[in-house]
Amino acid sequence: MTPEQVRALPEGQPVPSPCINVCSMDAATGLCRGCLRNIDEIVAWGTASDAYKRRVWAQIEHRQADQFK
Repeated sequence: MTPEQVRALPEGQPVPSPCINVCSMDAATGLCRGCLRNIDEIVAWGTASDAYKRRVWAQIEHRQADQFK
């Protein structure tokens, strides 16, 4: 799923995990190479609110954009 698709989800619909099963932390950035989340975001995901998950997806979108600057 892409950040754009997550933004389009109706309110109340569960927000999917960005995990793509490429779980490897980049020491330089502190982000997972697969999903671009930091360890705190990964740990919190299972019990996080949908609002939090949407904020994380927004951060992922910014991180993706930063990779291509």
